[in-house]
Amino acid sequence: MNKVFLGIVIAGLPLSVAGTLLHWSSTILFVVYCVTIIALASFMGRATESLAIVTGPRIGGLLNATFGNAVELIIAIFALKEGLIGVVLASLTGSVLGNLLLVAGLSFFIGGLKFKRQVFNVYDARHNSGLLIFAVIVAFVIPEIFSMSLNEERTMTFSIGISIILILLYLAALFFKLVTHRGVYQAGTKGASHTEEETPEWGKGKAIGVLALSTLAVAYVSENLVHTFEAVGDTFGWSELFIGVIIVAIVGNAAEHASAIIMAVKNKMDVAVEIAIGSTLQVAMFVAPVLVLVSLFFPVSMPLVFTIPELVTMVSAVLLMVVISNDGESNWFEGAILLAAYLIIGIGFYLL
Repeated sequence: MNKVFLGIVIAGLPLSVAGTLLHWSSTILFVVYCVTIIALASFMGRATESLAIVTGPRIGGLLNATFGNAVELIIAIFALKEGLIGVVLASLTGSVLGNLLLVAGLSFFIGGLKFKRQVFNVYDARHNSGLLIFAVIVAFVIPEIFSMSLNEERTMTFSIGISIILILLYLAALFFKLVTHRGVYQAGTKGASHTEEETPEWGKGKAIGVLALSTLAVAYVSENLVHTFEAVGDTFGWSELFIGVIIVAIVGNAAEHASAIIMAVKNKMDVAVEIAIGSTLQVAMFVAPVLVLVSLFFPVSMPLVFTIPELVTMVSAVLLMVVISNDGESNWFEGAILLAAYLIIGIGFYLL
């Protein structure tokens, strides 16, 4: 599979450049760009997995989520530059739904087919549950409610204030987890068979180099991908909402999808859960606020105000994930529940 992705990158990057210069069909370019980004994301996933072996599950999961979200952040910034506010907000929604329902669901399901019962750190799960409820239900729903009574300028001011608070709290959460309370809550992971020694695929230097080069390549391809959204949406009858929630989110989070499933198959559920939930928290508490602040430098600013379907589906995903993960255990049936929820929501956004 690694050779396949390498072949796709070797072919995809020149095709992306040629197609852009020769003005190929938007549909063909859309497919080439998406496949190339997914292949590049696989290299980002392998590099962060190598770093995770050296740094441990928490930092490894954080690294994977960070570089995985870097792809989406790059795509979103170029979309903001084009004034595609709806696509950006939809892609943020898609990230939350994709990580909590699709990534976690596939991890629980596929891992559960191999192991009847998988466990992960119950204290981390409960800590993350509180943050999820705050980040999505409090920080996303409240701006929507207040925006009904505020004018556009005040809504944007409110969004800026919330964004700054979210970023500061996210940094405080990292400081809490990685510094002041690192190693304090270790119970709850008994039974997980990941005490064996592992050798990273790549050394630290090579892994960081691959991450840097992959990120640069993704930046180039992503900028061109954004220009195909409108034409592809018209061709297939896809709404701006569907493109953002499903297509951009899946492409942008390809690295996390692959890595979380691989970790679950290896019964490393601490890493798999950290990738799925940690990535969601990073999107809600860092990526989204950063995009709000970045949008101030473009002609059209982006308030932190989602549509009602986006909010309802995100809140539903958070509550479902909190209930399922709070016991620190998973199995294939819980994965099936999460996947079923994602399919139902996906059909709804397609029809919408």
